[in-house]
Amino acid sequence: MDIQKIISEVLKKLTDDKTLKNDFLSNPVKTLEKLTGIDLPDDQIDAIIKGIKAKLDVDDVAEKAKGVMGALSGLLGKK
Repeated sequence: MDIQKIISEVLKKLTDDKTLKNDFLSNPVKTLEKLTGIDLPDDQIDAIIKGIKAKLDVDDVAEKAKGVMGALSGLLGKK
């Protein structure tokens, strides 16, 4: 089973659908099994959940940084 492939596929679905992302954050195991359609062993599902959460955190930080940079450029008179 290609864990990186599962992470990439699930991450795309989560980033495209905020409700699904919130479902994942509140109940990652159930949401992940629903998205993949398979019941995964605990060691694999834990690795996948950690990988997805790490990438979601990076995306959230990047999005916040864009907002901050936009605000700063507005303060400095740039558009």
